[in-house]
Amino acid sequence: MSHIDTTSANRRAEGAWPDPASLTVDSGRLDGLLQRAITDAGATTSAGLIVLGLKLGLYEALARGPLTSAELAGRTGTAERYVREWARAQAAGGYLTYDPDGDRYGLAPEHALAFNPRGPLNLGAMFRLTVRALSGLDRLEAAMRSGEGIGWHEQDEELVAGVADFFRSGYAAHLVSEWIPALDGVHERLTGGARVADVGCGYGVTTILMAQAYPASEFQGFDYHDASIERAREAAEAAGVSERARFTVRAASEIPAGGYDLVCTFDALHDYGDPVGAARRVREALGEGGTWLLVEPAAGDRVQDNFHPIGRMYYAASTYLCVPNAISQGGEALGAQAGEPVLHRVLEEAGFSDVRLVASTPVNHVYQVRR
Repeated sequence: MSHIDTTSANRRAEGAWPDPASLTVDSGRLDGLLQRAITDAGATTSAGLIVLGLKLGLYEALARGPLTSAELAGRTGTAERYVREWARAQAAGGYLTYDPDGDRYGLAPEHALAFNPRGPLNLGAMFRLTVRALSGLDRLEAAMRSGEGIGWHEQDEELVAGVADFFRSGYAAHLVSEWIPALDGVHERLTGGARVADVGCGYGVTTILMAQAYPASEFQGFDYHDASIERAREAAEAAGVSERARFTVRAASEIPAGGYDLVCTFDALHDYGDPVGAARRVREALGEGGTWLLVEPAAGDRVQDNFHPIGRMYYAASTYLCVPNAISQGGEALGAQAGEPVLHRVLEEAGFSDVRLVASTPVNHVYQVRR
């Protein structure tokens, strides 16, 4: 242990902070904190550079092979001096490879896979969402002071689009090939022709994926956000499934009791102001032998179980988006890391007695829920 000289800082300090000169500081722990802070600051600023790299086509150009900064600038119609600094920052962060002999930057196969917008990861969507969320700090500050909520319909349109893009790749990789087959009897029902409700469908990503995979079934997407429903309709038309994938503006607590064979809720239940009421409505909407496919963010049972990079990301996103939306609806706000015991309590209170975890990914838990 050692004392650090904080006399100058102490003269400037005001308020309830303890006198820095009185603190006994573990220098090793302080060094570790500083390293984490530097890493976080570098990551925060680099997120914007990654978004620019995607917008300017820099990664796409590098996917064809290593280039000098001059060659990269020439291929993308950008200014070399900016590109040179951008590439150095990306290489320092491990997002580009660097060959000092040829002064060339490149993408390893893993980078090319991760940043491909049509690939299974699409990391660019994650960074676009992150950068866009930061633009709403002033409004979030006001909400944290007042206790008022911020509804999805009040969020920036590009932020809402970023959320859809962030989840799109994971759903495309797992929903039809893994999650639905893990549900007892559901694949067979959908293949033969079933009625499906996608509650909180947003841009209709999951609705359309299912409609494309199961041409004998009918799909109805519901979301209270009218702008998202409009985008979903446009996407269904473009995908050629608009006759079987229809979308309606309606809150989760107001979906019709239509005897559905399958009801789906993807990363949305924790956003609702009244998750018990929404779950109860799903129960009423299910037909005989029907299944609720409930997908929620992967979370541990206890707060401390989520103290890892994915947990931190979800807690942060929940602060920006999920909790404000639930509060705007007058709810208790489960948050994106509610955990399985909390979900079970919600489902039991809604009248469900058969809840089974059927699949998991690093970012999602998938449940089959039945009466």
